[in-house]
Amino acid sequence: MLEVREWSRSDTARFLRIPTQGDDKHSRGVVALRTGTDAYPGAAVLGVEATWRAGAGFVRFVGAGRVADAVLARRPETVAAPDIGSTRVDAWIIGSGTDAADRSSHEAAALRSILTGEVPVVVDAGALDLAQEATAPVLVTPHAGEFARLRAQLGIGPDGSGDRAADAAETAAVLGKTVLLKGATTLIAASDGTVIAVRSAPSWLATAGAGDVLAGVLGALLAANPTAPVAEVAAAGAWLHGYAAMRAAAVTAEHPGHPIVALDVAEALPAAIGALLS
Repeated sequence: MLEVREWSRSDTARFLRIPTQGDDKHSRGVVALRTGTDAYPGAAVLGVEATWRAGAGFVRFVGAGRVADAVLARRPETVAAPDIGSTRVDAWIIGSGTDAADRSSHEAAALRSILTGEVPVVVDAGALDLAQEATAPVLVTPHAGEFARLRAQLGIGPDGSGDRAADAAETAAVLGKTVLLKGATTLIAASDGTVIAVRSAPSWLATAGAGDVLAGVLGALLAANPTAPVAEVAAAGAWLHGYAAMRAAAVTAEHPGHPIVALDVAEALPAAIGALLS
């Protein structure tokens, strides 16, 4: 029987890095995002917001036009440009708010260059179809529908066995990458057979844009923990995301909480991190 590890608050706290007097904006983690489109600029805004609020020291947005304008209007600290320039990058986030069907050849080449680099890449939404080509450390973050399409692409059957943990483990093994399968219980499966369950999320988190916020959290934690196993960092990011949502929705043992939007979750991240570190 497949062994599934339950992730905890104390597990998560180990991956929250407190800056020291010797740190600067680069040593705290540099994250670059290539996300969003003119049709879905909010995905880029939410991802950038969450990346900053999860503790990244330097955030770059690779893009221009309406999407870059929207990012800078919300987070002027961000460096936005059509390319990465000479800045070092510790983690990438790609695909959020994009559609593979609308991808240009130039965009495809840029994404493939990222995926064949050396730094970790969070691969979401419209870039999932390229994950199989990657040689970089990759964390794919599909929801149920995207997971079925990914399995079909890999030739292992979109319907799966009905056992989410086993299906996630099989997908990670065939893909050769770490898989984070979103859901009420989020499952993280590494290619070596490790499976982790994260159950910190309230039901209020089932809202548009929550996955874009999660991608930002994951990118920030991967950049801050370069030597840690990707699956464990992913579990910490998922737990933190759910915990921030709990706080944003005011869920307690005595109170069911209230509706939230994705931006509420991003804005709750700093206080959630502070609570975990106290």
